[in-house]
Amino acid sequence: MNFRFQNLLGAPYRGGNAVISGDSLLLSPAGNRIVSTDLINSRSITFPFEAASDLSRLAVSEDGRLLFAADSTDKGRVFLISVPSRAVLHRTTFKKAVSAARFSPDGAFVAVGLGKLIQIWRCPGFKKEFFPFHLERTFADFSAAVTSFDWSPDSNYLLAGSKDLTMRLLSLKGKRSENKPFLFLGHREPIVGAFFALDKKTGTTNRAYSVSRDGAIFTWDLVENMDVDSDHASPDTKDQILDADGDDNNLIIKFESPARKRKQLEEDVPSKLPWRLRKKDFFMQAPARLTACDYHRELDMVVVGFSNGVFGLYQMPDFVCLHLLSISREKITTAAFNRAGNWLLFGCAKLGQLLVWEWRSESYVLKQQGHYFDVNCVAYSPDSQLLATGADDNKVKVWTVSSGFCFITFSEHTNAVTAVHFMANNHSLLSASLDGTVRAWDLFRYRNFRTFTTPSPRQFVSLAADQSGEVICAGTLDSFEIFVWSMKTGRLLDVLSGHEGPVHGLMFSPINAVLASSSWDKTVRLWDVFEGKGSIETFTHNHDVLTVVYRPDGKQLACSTLDGLIHFWDPLDGVLMYTIEGRRDISGGRRMTDRRSAANSTGRYFTSLCYSADGSFILAGGNSRFVCMYDVAEQVLIKRFQITHNLSLDGVLDFLNSKNMTEAGPLDLIDDPDSDIEDGIDTQTRGKLGQNLPGSMQNRGRPVARTKCLRIAPTGRSWAAATTEGVLLYSVDDSFVFDPTDLDMDVTPEKVEEALADDQKQRALLLSLRLNEDSLIKKCIFAVSPLDVPAVCSSVPFKYLQRLIEAFADLLESCPHLEFILQWCQDLCKVHGHYIQQNSRTLLPALKSLQKAITKLHQDLADTCSSNEYLLRYLCSSGTKI
Repeated sequence: MNFRFQNLLGAPYRGGNAVISGDSLLLSPAGNRIVSTDLINSRSITFPFEAASDLSRLAVSEDGRLLFAADSTDKGRVFLISVPSRAVLHRTTFKKAVSAARFSPDGAFVAVGLGKLIQIWRCPGFKKEFFPFHLERTFADFSAAVTSFDWSPDSNYLLAGSKDLTMRLLSLKGKRSENKPFLFLGHREPIVGAFFALDKKTGTTNRAYSVSRDGAIFTWDLVENMDVDSDHASPDTKDQILDADGDDNNLIIKFESPARKRKQLEEDVPSKLPWRLRKKDFFMQAPARLTACDYHRELDMVVVGFSNGVFGLYQMPDFVCLHLLSISREKITTAAFNRAGNWLLFGCAKLGQLLVWEWRSESYVLKQQGHYFDVNCVAYSPDSQLLATGADDNKVKVWTVSSGFCFITFSEHTNAVTAVHFMANNHSLLSASLDGTVRAWDLFRYRNFRTFTTPSPRQFVSLAADQSGEVICAGTLDSFEIFVWSMKTGRLLDVLSGHEGPVHGLMFSPINAVLASSSWDKTVRLWDVFEGKGSIETFTHNHDVLTVVYRPDGKQLACSTLDGLIHFWDPLDGVLMYTIEGRRDISGGRRMTDRRSAANSTGRYFTSLCYSADGSFILAGGNSRFVCMYDVAEQVLIKRFQITHNLSLDGVLDFLNSKNMTEAGPLDLIDDPDSDIEDGIDTQTRGKLGQNLPGSMQNRGRPVARTKCLRIAPTGRSWAAATTEGVLLYSVDDSFVFDPTDLDMDVTPEKVEEALADDQKQRALLLSLRLNEDSLIKKCIFAVSPLDVPAVCSSVPFKYLQRLIEAFADLLESCPHLEFILQWCQDLCKVHGHYIQQNSRTLLPALKSLQKAITKLHQDLADTCSSNEYLLRYLCSSGTKI
């Protein structure tokens, strides 16, 4: 099946700046990908492309159609992206790290800060060119890195702040030699924000703000009609007249004659315009440092964030504090307004959290946080609408697959969550943890309604429940036992002993009450849990067994071993059916600490297996950047999915650059205390992980690209992988591929339209099914009258049933003609019921999708009818009283 990347869940915000495009579209970096969140419809979508490394700088145009994204490396890789189509339009490399970026108000230019330089580039158009980016101007007057800048409303001037404690006014008009930058001095620490202010009365830009890291904000006024006499000027006025003069652009404080001042005002050159410091204000958050700020020009408001997790909203120019709140104790790394100015965006890289707060009503619009540490396990709900994840941050999260939003987080576990499992009723969830508990969660009341424990503390690493949901089993890491509980009473029923190693795999058979377990003692054991007979079968291997899984029909058992092999057993006869050797398929990717090349490296094996819904193929993932899909019957590799291309992770490259190896080890493993890298972007690489503490581990390098868990949705239309970067979702639903099944010269869209025009509805439907065009199939379905539906259903060939059922499942989720589509489904099942029953294994994915759509529709209608019933009762009782 042609699975394609659909979405990314659970990836935390690691740093960089996030922006709000327009009023409600949040664009944020998530590793080397970009996540787009619709704040009104509560829907999150990940852009399908990947950067070569983590993204750190984003800038969006005023109309919200173009997005400028730059990575965090010294090469300065840049992407220009179309936001509506989520496609990359152009790519380029600036060969320097991008420290800031901003589009001009008219969208014609984009300003890029490259170390001590500011480059103005003309935005590429939609015309195909060899090098679409055109450099308009370069400003190289800074003695330290540029941190921020702002455009004037007419896109002619640029206000830039730098780490050299200065803010400069730059002009794009005229020649470079004639336009010397005007310097604003007085700050004692690097500039964090530089902004133009708009005078609402006159509509001119006659004020500017500069914000420094020590929490100081300076207000600068443009004095256009100022006559100053050196003999009559007041001392305050004399100290505030600033002018940049001389070839070295040093600031000179002096007094000018009225004649010279008028002459300067006649020239439209920024360096000749007199700016004066109006006043100084301070946010007073010492010893915390100001780390993020933004300014809304229409509302004349400034929002600031500090390193202690406090943010403030201030009304300018009077410096009135509207809000001063604390959202955490960690550093705020990004802050921004939306276009309307009613929402505030904050990001905390240390917690991996993004918040959107409405300051007028003082309420959260978005409070989304992914798993900050590695995701260990995933599980689909029986209807494929929900996805549960557990991670090393001790949390269990439940996500809505269609929207990509987490709607509940359970944090009662006190150690890493190692396994999650949905119950068959779709209303409860199980989770196992290293804290020695197995917990049951109610997805209606959002609470922990049962906790399963053992007489002595144990660490659980695997979990399973039978089909009826009455028996819960969990495997341990330390005692090598399997504990069995009753779901109703919570009592411990039995302890299954026999394994001599950690039990990392558990699964009940779909057709009987047999429990399969895999252990590091090189065995797979079958247990009769209900009869109490203990181990009834043992399958021995040559290496440690890492995981075990049943085929959906229960007639085959697959397990992976430490030597990279997948063994397939017949659980009824107890014989080995065949073996797939996957060492070469999963190999690839050299770590920085590896002494061998990627081709000769060891330690490549599968840690997670998952059958498809029909059991025809199996997915395998493990300690590698690849997920392999095998055909079970032919034992051949069908496809290999690379989960990431992010070079910020270890194990992605097959060949490493020998220049990065020194006598002290790889350069990437040497901590640099003087680095300017933001906190949170590279914490796991450069942070000293407590080397001076007893029992602590030294820095072993970057996170390794690997897959910890794989699960296929019951509908068979999508699958999820718990990886280093989060939960990757792959699907065939959102990426339609033209795949004709029975095509010849006479089967064209024009022939379908002709058949519809001639009232040949049956022929038109068959032609559209042969074309496999989704829009044409749906058009032909609606063209059939309700009275003719049974006759048309009887004429549909068997080979087109799956495609037609998939179309019905899609229509039930989107179209309003519910009764008509349900009539189609009923008549199709009446006519072809026997064939569907005999070929249920082949049609199982399509039937699961149809069941999912009907179940969701039934729940929505039931809620609506219940609400209407109580409303009618209330109205009737009110009318009686009146």
